[in-house]
Amino acid sequence: MRRLAARGAAGDAGEVAAPAADSSDSAQGRSPSSWRLIDLCAIWDAGVYLPSAAWNGASSGVARRRLNEAERLSSVREAQLKRLKVTRPRVLGSRERGRVPRMARQPPPPWVHAAFLLCLLSLGGAIEIPMDLTQPPTITKQSVKDHIVDPRDNILIECEAKGNPAPSFHWTRNSRFFNIAKDPRVSMRRRSGTLVIDFRSGGRPEEYEGEYQCFARNKFGTALSNRIRLQVSKSPLWPKENLDPVVVQEGAPLTLQCNPPPGLPSPVIFWMSSSMEPITQDKRVSQGHNGDLYFSNVMLQDMQTDYSCNARFHFTHTIQQKNPFTLKVLTNHPYNDSSLRNHPDMYSARGVAERTPSFMYPQGTASSQMVLRGMDLLLECIASGVPTPDIAWYKKGGDLPSDKAKFENFNKALRITNVSEEDSGEYFCLASNKMGSIRHTISVRVKAAPYWLDEPKNLILAPGEDGRLVCRANGNPKPTVQWMVNGEPLQSAPPNPNREVAGDTIIFRDTQISSRAVYQCNTSNEHGYLLANAFVSVLDVPPRMLSPRNQLIRVILYNRTRLDCPFFGSPIPTLRWFKNGQGSNLDGGNYHVYENGSLEIKMIRKEDQGIYTCVATNILGKAENQVRLEVKDPTRIYRMPEDQVAKRGTTVQLECRVKHDPSLKLTVSWLKDDEPLYIGNRMKKEDDSLTIFGVAERDQGSYTCVASTELDQDLAKAYLTVLADQATPTNRLAALPKGRPDRPRDLELTDLAERSVRLTWIPGDDNNSPITDYVVQFEEDQFQPGVWHDHSKYPGSVNSAVLRLSPYVNYQFRVIAVNEVGSSHPSLPSERYRTSGAPPESNPGDVKGEGTRKNNMEITWTPMNATSAFGPNLRYIVKWRRRETREAWNNVTVWGSRYVVGQTPVYVPYEIRVQAENDFGKGPEPESVIGYSGEDYPRAAPTEVKVRVMNSTAISLQWNRVYPDTVQGQLREYRAYYWRESSLLKNLWVSQKRQQASFPGDRLRGVVSRLFPYSNYKLEMVVVNGRGDGPRSETKEFTTPEGVPSAPRRFRVRQPNLETINLEWDHPEHPNGIMTGYTLKYVAFNGTKVGKQIVENFSPNQTKFTVQRTDPVSRYRFTLSARTQVGSGEAVTEESPAPPNEATPTAAYTNNQADIATQGWFIGLMCAIALLVLILLIVCFIKRSRGGKYPVREKKDVPLGPEDPKEEDGSFDYSDEDNKPLQGSQTSLDGTIKQQESDDSLVDYGEGGEGQFNEDGSFIGQYTVKKDKEETEGNESSEATSPVNAIYSLA
Repeated sequence: MRRLAARGAAGDAGEVAAPAADSSDSAQGRSPSSWRLIDLCAIWDAGVYLPSAAWNGASSGVARRRLNEAERLSSVREAQLKRLKVTRPRVLGSRERGRVPRMARQPPPPWVHAAFLLCLLSLGGAIEIPMDLTQPPTITKQSVKDHIVDPRDNILIECEAKGNPAPSFHWTRNSRFFNIAKDPRVSMRRRSGTLVIDFRSGGRPEEYEGEYQCFARNKFGTALSNRIRLQVSKSPLWPKENLDPVVVQEGAPLTLQCNPPPGLPSPVIFWMSSSMEPITQDKRVSQGHNGDLYFSNVMLQDMQTDYSCNARFHFTHTIQQKNPFTLKVLTNHPYNDSSLRNHPDMYSARGVAERTPSFMYPQGTASSQMVLRGMDLLLECIASGVPTPDIAWYKKGGDLPSDKAKFENFNKALRITNVSEEDSGEYFCLASNKMGSIRHTISVRVKAAPYWLDEPKNLILAPGEDGRLVCRANGNPKPTVQWMVNGEPLQSAPPNPNREVAGDTIIFRDTQISSRAVYQCNTSNEHGYLLANAFVSVLDVPPRMLSPRNQLIRVILYNRTRLDCPFFGSPIPTLRWFKNGQGSNLDGGNYHVYENGSLEIKMIRKEDQGIYTCVATNILGKAENQVRLEVKDPTRIYRMPEDQVAKRGTTVQLECRVKHDPSLKLTVSWLKDDEPLYIGNRMKKEDDSLTIFGVAERDQGSYTCVASTELDQDLAKAYLTVLADQATPTNRLAALPKGRPDRPRDLELTDLAERSVRLTWIPGDDNNSPITDYVVQFEEDQFQPGVWHDHSKYPGSVNSAVLRLSPYVNYQFRVIAVNEVGSSHPSLPSERYRTSGAPPESNPGDVKGEGTRKNNMEITWTPMNATSAFGPNLRYIVKWRRRETREAWNNVTVWGSRYVVGQTPVYVPYEIRVQAENDFGKGPEPESVIGYSGEDYPRAAPTEVKVRVMNSTAISLQWNRVYPDTVQGQLREYRAYYWRESSLLKNLWVSQKRQQASFPGDRLRGVVSRLFPYSNYKLEMVVVNGRGDGPRSETKEFTTPEGVPSAPRRFRVRQPNLETINLEWDHPEHPNGIMTGYTLKYVAFNGTKVGKQIVENFSPNQTKFTVQRTDPVSRYRFTLSARTQVGSGEAVTEESPAPPNEATPTAAYTNNQADIATQGWFIGLMCAIALLVLILLIVCFIKRSRGGKYPVREKKDVPLGPEDPKEEDGSFDYSDEDNKPLQGSQTSLDGTIKQQESDDSLVDYGEGGEGQFNEDGSFIGQYTVKKDKEETEGNESSEATSPVNAIYSLA
């Protein structure tokens, strides 16, 4: 059996009913948007939301909560949405009723939180003037400031406003009056200021670009729109260009520039091949933010495709493609062997030299960037190098904002969203590979366009009232504020004696009807502007109600609800709520009244049912409205369907018995596997069960019973397992996963006594994990209504317990079941039970007496809770008197938890007592507690302060004790303030930030450490008590001696080749004295073998050194430190990179490989080959120059192909152009020349197929001519172009 309890009310407002005649929004002067806002607020219910109520016209929605199998919640929701129809809370007439189920404790999506925040803002927002009253214009809709339009469509510039009388509209263009009547293409919509520019009859949209502003005017004032900058979208064509092949060496960096045409708005850039295949990007090949394609290092496989930059334009929905780039990669390894791609050292295997990183973008070591507040900051670093460098990001002096920072483009880009001033500073990217690292620093400055701190709001005043308009904005640079009235500068407006301008505030005194106007506040800086309209309306209006009268609201027991009472009046009325005609105002405890007049009831109880009256009153009269609240019992499935195992062909019955409020219509439906169940002829659905006849295998699955009313619902689930005839029934429950227990139910209170009560409950399903404990909680409605506290804990084997109670507490209980998986949801609360009262048996604890000012003492204590109050009107008798005196006790009765005694001497001890009392009597006599009156600042400073320099970073202090009567409080500590005045080194900037060292009050000496050497310092001492610092002592000056420097910065080791190692470093951050030089110690090592250490000394200005390697195999370990006259400072150690051939199997092979170039036989062989090639080239050149034209047909009886270059006489032309290959050859991808078929080779003339070399490299094969070669290949290569033929010609 599975149970899914999901019952609750329809939001805050439940179901609302009122006479149909008053249900019109417009009848009460209420805009549809305001109704939507109220509906949105009405769906919220203590963390409960109704998804269907969030949009108008939603056709379905269901409220449910799942205690088990939470992973299937989404599918249940979809099924319920299809099954049940729900409308949003609405006003109902006598002919209609709306069903508004509620989601019970289901976590809401993020948009619901935003809606709830909007609801809370509306509860305290300004009151709007009903539209049937006269009022100045208000802009309600306008186009965005930067308005980009599609040139293919008509132009629409929106401007709508409301007011009474209805406003008229006119426009300015580029700050001049725009005469619409003179342009036949331009028209204005009726009862609106929206401009329509029609191009159906021709015209160019570009002619209408400019800055537009709308003015809405009636007799009470003029409202202005923003300045709308109209621009026509542009998608220019790419300039035609012929792109030569890009020739690049393998391993070198490469940038393919896109340079898209400047569109409006900017196009989206992406790279593809000319065949529209996307370019695969990784950390080696990627697209930059500027659209260029960057190769950190080019590999041979990069020329397997071409590269075309594409620009997609937003408005025209077109994609323009640039002519593609073709790569030509020069390589030492012309074969693109795929096996090398997974080689552990791919670059060395391909003969590509490894390189330290260098930045391709941005250039240099530092740059700066400015970003506006609220925008996204995008920092980008793209580096080249072999192997491909890794990029890491850091912020100087702090961490990256983890909640806003994210890495993009394979860590090459850092994006920080919603930038604020705290994000300014220096960021740096670090590019590193095994050859070294470099970094680039980006200084980020955050500026800000104006943003509101206090936006001016409409001001509604009665005649003679005072008011003010406030316009406060911030920005960087600080924005300027300009006031206007009815669209004109305030300085040029007629003087108004009732109006005073004070910077960002306009103050109105004794306003009259003539003061009505619309004021504009324009605040701007170089990055933008803000424009706000706020009208001043002077009205004399008695209170009026804006909502339908005599509404009926139905809610479910124990839920939260809100009763709305929208009203208006001028002066603004005060509003009070009453229940059932009683005279006491409802506010506090279980009730809360918002500024807009809404009454919130935090937890609905049966006694809350009744008629609620809201009364709005001002000096001109009053108005009232009534709301009738009905409380309904929740819907509950008390007999739930059980998990069953049945044989095929048998009959199964699933029970589902429901309790519900009899005044609500109950509907019971079923789901199978979270989908609506089709009731066929084999099934019978009754009000309390579902019967399946002739069970088949397809009937296996989960069955959910859904019991729903207009206001809430409950769900319970069971699983049916169908067995074949020959199968042995098994206990499916044993294989089910364990889950949290279902909540207990049917709580009952019996054996009622003055200090005890028996609580009994029915356990819920344990979900295959035995219940181990029950936790009983209670809630009281006097001190902390709605807050639940743990009362007691009982073993899982019991379902009844006697609870010990405190006097005069209105108890309500609930029970939580616990098993090894977790805790159940709490049960529904029990009925309330109030115990009789008694005098308190204890007094408040944690009594303290402390001064908050020099002439008072604040007495505080921890108030007693509901279970220790024991009676009504709990109060506290506070007594105090000066300690060690015979004076009488002072006493006062306090209802809170603090009392302030005034006019006390400075820091005097007092005896304090706090005693509890209620209407039944006083508590026991309390014990005295010692407290002290307030402290004053100390009056004396430490004297005879002596400073002794201990070393370059520490000093010792000694001082005399101050007299106790000068402390004027408790002596907390002696404190030394010291700061670095200057450095003894010239032109070295130092921070003069004050630092402090504290010493306990009983000490007269101490040590100040962590000072900077070789610096001038100043020091002052003070006495500190609870109030603060006393006066400063005499300033002491001292100088720290020279110290050892800090470690050299950025020590870099680079190895450009196998012969040299380059070292570079920067000066120490803290020299701590006069630098005398640097000491470098280095040693060669190879595995565990370590060579002799070498020491080098350098001058203080030297920051580079080159080491000549004596051993190409060993690595080197370098240790560098800086020196002053005191000695060497902290050292920094680095090691040289591993040589490329370090991974070869044996040292012997490495030595042979390194020494082969020095062997004599190798040098002789290379010279012989070079001489032979030279002779062949000379012979070929002679043959070619002598040839000119000669007939081919005489030698070969083979016709020429159509692709062969030929003359009319059938002879070939031989050209002397160097860039034209020989006939019969083709150019390879890597630039080498290959024969189309196979030219004569030395192998063709050998007798064994392949030629062989002996140990000294000489060729031992013999030349033999294949007899059929000339016949088969005569037209493919001439004799003059064959090297072998050339040799025979020489012979």
